Amino acid sequence: MKPTDTLLMIFTKNPELGKVKTRLAKSIGDKAALNIYKFLLSHTVSVTKNLKVEKRVYYSDKIPENDLWPSEAFSKKLQFGGNLGEKMKNAFSEAFQSDYKRVIIIGSDLLDLSQQDLENAFLELEKNDVVIGPAEDGGYYLLGMKSLNSEVFKNKAWSTSSVLSHTLKDLEGKKIKILETRNDIDEIQDIEENSILKKFIESRTLGQSHER
Repeated sequence: MKPTDTLLMIFTKNPELGKVKTRLAKSIGDKAALNIYKFLLSHTVSVTKNLKVEKRVYYSDKIPENDLWPSEAFSKKLQFGGNLGEKMKNAFSEAFQSDYKRVIIIGSDLLDLSQQDLENAFLELEKNDVVIGPAEDGGYYLLGMKSLNSEVFKNKAWSTSSVLSHTLKDLEGKKIKILETRNDIDEIQDIEENSILKKFIESRTLGQSHER
């Protein structure tokens, strides 16, 4: 795996009150949701910073001067496009135009993801056309390609349970590696099922910050 032609793209939202984990915030409040999002960001930094590939963080709104992502390990860019599909398509297109040969995209809020998971995904991408990591909610937490397939980013109801199945239909005829299913953190039950997050909440007494 050559770092110079292998790229990890990380899509992230700017960690601002009321703008992240909005579904979760309905149950625990905006401040608690923001604290959890920052916790998940820190985890994502820790499992990606030592990967022997190029790494690029795509921010949703603006690139802050001071953030969690060390500049020596991550380059920073802005997402551009209409919906999530267009933004991901544009990021992949830009990467392939820059002569990257293997490109993987992930989000920044998956506590179940490890550095080993990502290393394995890049190894699988050497042997397959596409790698995809299914999420328990019917979407996906990871997508890797060797060339741009624009169809996977079109006509999707993003953030719904149909995304993965419709994406796999678009990939028929391709050599695909389906990775282990993981659970991202979007709803209150996702926290209740995760012992690490439960301990984090208890340590920060986040329940007291619930907005009434």
